[in-house]
Amino acid sequence: MSLKDDLTSLIQAGGPLPVSAYMNACLHDPKAGYYATRPGIGRDFVTAPEISQIFGELLGLWSLHEWQAMGEPRPVRLVEVGGGRGTMMTDMLRAIGKAGPGEVFSLAMNEASPIHAARQSEALSHFHPDFLGEFQTLGDAPFILIANEWLDCLPARQFVKSGEAWHEKVVGLDEDGGLAFGLAADDAGDAPQAPGRGAVEVQPALETLVDMLRNAFDKVPGRALFIDYGPDDAAPGDTLRAFHRGEQVDPLAMPGESDLTVDVDFGRLKRLAEAAGLHVHGPVEQGPFLLSLGAEARMQALIKANPAQAEALHEGVVRLVDPEQMGARFKVICLSSPNLPAPAGL
Repeated sequence: MSLKDDLTSLIQAGGPLPVSAYMNACLHDPKAGYYATRPGIGRDFVTAPEISQIFGELLGLWSLHEWQAMGEPRPVRLVEVGGGRGTMMTDMLRAIGKAGPGEVFSLAMNEASPIHAARQSEALSHFHPDFLGEFQTLGDAPFILIANEWLDCLPARQFVKSGEAWHEKVVGLDEDGGLAFGLAADDAGDAPQAPGRGAVEVQPALETLVDMLRNAFDKVPGRALFIDYGPDDAAPGDTLRAFHRGEQVDPLAMPGESDLTVDVDFGRLKRLAEAAGLHVHGPVEQGPFLLSLGAEARMQALIKANPAQAEALHEGVVRLVDPEQMGARFKVICLSSPNLPAPAGL
C-alpha cells in the first residue's frame, strides 16, 4: 500500500487528521515518508550550502569566533541538525581547519533521514561524527548548534476562524474518497490568540526545542543558530506548501513523495526563548548577516583564485544576499545561554 492508501485507511477508521499529523506522516513515516525514503536536496529543492560554499565557510568561521567568545572551552561540540548531504558541515570544517588552532570541535549530527545520515557519515568520516538521537544529550559539554532550513519542516497545526469560533484545519476525505482539507467540527479551545486574523499556524515543536535548549544551557554554555524562512514577528497564516522536482504542487497530491514545508514563526520562537530565560539575538535578514561576516570579501578571494568560475561564484553569493532572492526572506536567529557577549552578525 502507498502512504496515500495508508492515510485514507487511517482517516476512514479514526476520522480526519490534524494538518500537523498529516505533515508528520508525510515526512517521517518509516516506510514511505519523504525523509525516510527519498529526501530530495538538489532535485525537489536547493538549500544555501548547495548554492555556494561561502555559506558554510562563513558559518564555520562564525562558530570558531563564538567558541573564542565563550572562552575557548574544551571539550566543545559542534552540532548540526538536519545536515542534508553533509555539504554545509564539510565547508564549515574546512574553514575552521584553516583558521583554527588545531582540532577545536568534536562533531555531532542530528539527522531524521537515514539516507542523509548515511551520506553524512561517509562525507564526514574523517571527523568521526556522533549521531545524536535526542537533543537532551547536548548537555554533556559546551556546544554550538547550527540548523539551516530545519525549522520549516517541523509539523504545524493550522487554525481557521469560522464566524466567532476557531476550528482546527484537518485532512479528511471528499465524496470520492480522495484526501481533502476541512475543519474540525468542535471549537479549538487551544487556538492561539490572533486578533484580526482569519487563519494562523503554530509549530508545537518550537516549545519542545526551547525546553531542550534551556535544559542544556542550565548545564553548559552554548549557542544555537537557526536559519530559515518566515516573517520577523507576525504569526504565519496558511503557509503549507509541497515541492516535487523543483515545482510547487498540491500538498495533498503526493504524500510521501513531495517535500512539505511551512514558514517559521520567528516571533513566537523569540518569545518562547525569552520566557525560558535564554538570550535571543535576531531575527535578522540572511543577506545583511552574511555580508557582515565577510561574504563579499570571501567571494572576491575565491574569484581571484578561480577566475574561470567568477560568474558562478558571483551568482551564488547574489542569490544568498539579494533581498529579491534569499537575502530578505530568510532570517537568522541565535538562542544562547546567559552571560555571553552578543554573537557576531546579530
